Amino acid sequence: MASAKMLLDRAYEISKIDNRLYGSFIEHLGRAVYGGIYEPGHPTADANGFRQDVIDLIKELDVPLVRYPGGNFVSGYNWEDGVGPKAQRPKRLELAWKSTETNEFGTNEFMQWAQKANTEVMMAVNLGTRGPDAARNLVEYCNHPGGSHYSDLRREHGFDKPHNVKLWCLGNEMDGPWQMCQKTAVEYGRAAYEAAKMMRWTDPTIEFVAAGSSGLQMPTFGEWEMTVLEHAYDLVDYISIHTYYGNQANNIGAFLAKSTDMDEFIKSVVALCDAVKAKQRKRKQIHLSFDEWNVWFHSNDADRKQDPWQVAPPLLEDAYTFEDALVVGCMLITLLRNADRVKIACLAQLVNVIAPIMTESGGAAWKQTIFYPFLHASLYGRGTALQPVISSPTYTIEYESQVSWWENELGRKKVEARKIPLLESIATVNDATGELTVFAVNKDQQNALDFACELRGFGEYKIVEHIVLEHADLKAANTAQQPDNVRPRTGGDAKMAQGTLKASLPKLSWNVIRLARK
Repeated sequence: MASAKMLLDRAYEISKIDNRLYGSFIEHLGRAVYGGIYEPGHPTADANGFRQDVIDLIKELDVPLVRYPGGNFVSGYNWEDGVGPKAQRPKRLELAWKSTETNEFGTNEFMQWAQKANTEVMMAVNLGTRGPDAARNLVEYCNHPGGSHYSDLRREHGFDKPHNVKLWCLGNEMDGPWQMCQKTAVEYGRAAYEAAKMMRWTDPTIEFVAAGSSGLQMPTFGEWEMTVLEHAYDLVDYISIHTYYGNQANNIGAFLAKSTDMDEFIKSVVALCDAVKAKQRKRKQIHLSFDEWNVWFHSNDADRKQDPWQVAPPLLEDAYTFEDALVVGCMLITLLRNADRVKIACLAQLVNVIAPIMTESGGAAWKQTIFYPFLHASLYGRGTALQPVISSPTYTIEYESQVSWWENELGRKKVEARKIPLLESIATVNDATGELTVFAVNKDQQNALDFACELRGFGEYKIVEHIVLEHADLKAANTAQQPDNVRPRTGGDAKMAQGTLKASLPKLSWNVIRLARK
């Protein structure tokens, strides 16, 4: 059995963890809203049409923040279509996902739902087909107490008290050619600056997330972030970062290594933010909002076969496997490892659409495999992230490294070897509860990993529980008929001995070791 060691010192802190790191996302896409969180006539639906079985699962996850209403959807969304009497709301051709949007569910319904789900709202504004004027009007509608056109309109619609939305996304993925009214970095940077200025004049208490580049693969990545921030640095608080991973090649070793790419991606965006900070001689620091992240690839073929202009078609309904849960666990560890700069993150998405929760229309709701690592991190990964010192055996993967543009034009690819640690781990300490939690993934495909973690400066701790998520079949999934096919167990063998935590981590497993002060 291979062995790995970790050292934790109470003085070695990364950062206090912002609870918003465990946020999620609901977009008007597929069955996320209609048939997901909202289904009038469902046996569990309340008077507003909200599925209580789904709300119960979301409450179990303790999601502190949900981004809404998009996503690509928001770049063509007229927010006024989704407020007021439902019978008067227009049906629209929704171009982002080639669907028909009924607008039966809109801003006020989402605010009601969020309150019932015990979560805050992260509202996105349309900086694609619209701009700063519509954005400031939406802030007035949502946040102004009364005595103005849009605040009084909200009151006419039955919502006397303001919604008080404090966090706002300034558009979405505006560098993407798939985005309605794609913009250059200069065009977007100016629009974001003017929108933020007018929105903050309307409500001085709100924060802003600027849209970063759509991904590391974009030709304008890097230049986009710096140009946007050069225009909008003074008014924005965060810049967004998005990534999705898949296992199209069916290579579990390479798939489990994706969190290494994610870590490098984060550090690259941090460097870009800090370069602008230095160039402009600012004291203010821009943090990251990783407001779209997940595994996404299973549903790609099925989505291509969907007929256009359906109402709430089944889009992006990835059926997650056990190996996907391991990768999501590694991604959560990566977010915690960067908690000093990543303050907000949104698992994309929450229900039905690349989601931890799945539903049948009129039927059951169940937990996908990825539900569990997200649950454990959300419940036990609060407090302060600690900086571990890890010594681990490695395995080797091959990957295509970046080449210059002319080498790419000539079809020259450079394949390099990369060593990946078998152990991916992080720890959090919560002084309010007196708990210390170690999250660990064993990436070894053949053997258990002998894990030893030396604790310094913590005092005496005892084991509360050792949770293990493992399965003999990497492709195992949960379904409505077998909702518990993949689920965690307690009873791992973690123990404390003379200030050292010791455990055997099963092969290909997600582990949560909870300790408490004696």
